[in-house]
Amino acid sequence: MSSTTSSTTALTITGGSARPPLVTRPLLLAFVASAGAMVSFYLLLTVVPLYATSTGAGDVGAGLVTGTLMLSTVLAELAIPRLAARFGQRSVLLAGLLLLGAPALLLLVATGLPAILLVCFVRGLGFAVTVVLGSALVAELAPAQRRGEALGLYGVVVGIPGIIGLPVGVWLVDRVGYPSVFVLSTLAALAGLAAATGLPGRRAEPEQPLGMLAGLRNPALTRPATAFAGVALASGIVVTFLPSVLTDASVNLIAFALLAQAVTTPLTRWWAGRYLDRHPDTPLLAYGVVVSASGVAILAVTGHPVTVVVGMLLFGAGFGVAQCASLTGMLRQVSTAGYGTVSAVWNLAFDAGIGLGAAGFGLVAAGTGYPAALGITVLVMLSALAALPRRRQPAPRP
Repeated sequence: MSSTTSSTTALTITGGSARPPLVTRPLLLAFVASAGAMVSFYLLLTVVPLYATSTGAGDVGAGLVTGTLMLSTVLAELAIPRLAARFGQRSVLLAGLLLLGAPALLLLVATGLPAILLVCFVRGLGFAVTVVLGSALVAELAPAQRRGEALGLYGVVVGIPGIIGLPVGVWLVDRVGYPSVFVLSTLAALAGLAAATGLPGRRAEPEQPLGMLAGLRNPALTRPATAFAGVALASGIVVTFLPSVLTDASVNLIAFALLAQAVTTPLTRWWAGRYLDRHPDTPLLAYGVVVSASGVAILAVTGHPVTVVVGMLLFGAGFGVAQCASLTGMLRQVSTAGYGTVSAVWNLAFDAGIGLGAAGFGLVAAGTGYPAALGITVLVMLSALAALPRRRQPAPRP
């Protein structure tokens, strides 16, 4: 076989062109910055409510801690696209990492609930910056042919700290005390900040950035965000109420089921990104919603240990697919200048869905019981599919 024929065959196999490398130096720095932020966040997510309780705030104070953190996160997400357009993504990301990490040191001297809530509010602002700009930077820095895979890999990068950080934070408190965990959280954020300094600086945009209000008015963005919010809603319910739903299950079973979901979600998010790069027209978001809804349905009708784990695996798999498919599909509808706004809209759907799910499910379950409330959750998830267009809208060409 001649060299010309061999080259032609190679081009055919690769789809006509060689695939560019996925992880470049800027993308690696963005991953490290996001990983540092997530480690800082998850180390204290459960630890700070425990700390508030230990200072005499009680269960109400512990709930206010998490509520304040997420409230400031949602509020800040609305403003981040405008800030990034004015000051540049790198500058805003550096400020966000500083706001997330530095206030944790104040917990060394904060012993009253008002001071703890103020720290949480400021850290929520920083967390919002890192999650919105993290995915926006990955989408911008990744090669266009492998953007879905890069976003899927980003899901693994930010998912692993959640799997490890939550239990490790509580474990460390029991062995080295609160001050050491507060300092460790700050160091993790500062490590991310050091990596972020190496990201590309601000560059002139060829067109006007997409505003947040315009993004919320764009059906091409709000429809997939709504469908994804239905799955996020179920996530808030599962994480919050699974121990209550499975009243007869052992603690080990509940922990293993939650771990199964937490591990499956980032893996399927990565797989979905790789798949969508090769098959962009596949309605993978709808499939993700259906698979995750089937997992919740299994939890509603049975409490057998095997089926509980299967249900959580299915829910985790669908959740990961829905995460990547919704974000990737939304990014295809805008130019690079709109990536920050897309990320903000997507994160709003994520956070609002989790919050509304946890709050609303408790009210519904009080009147119907847990199985019926889970059944209603399945119907809500499937009804969110109505937000998706029946025919896929072609992405605008840049």
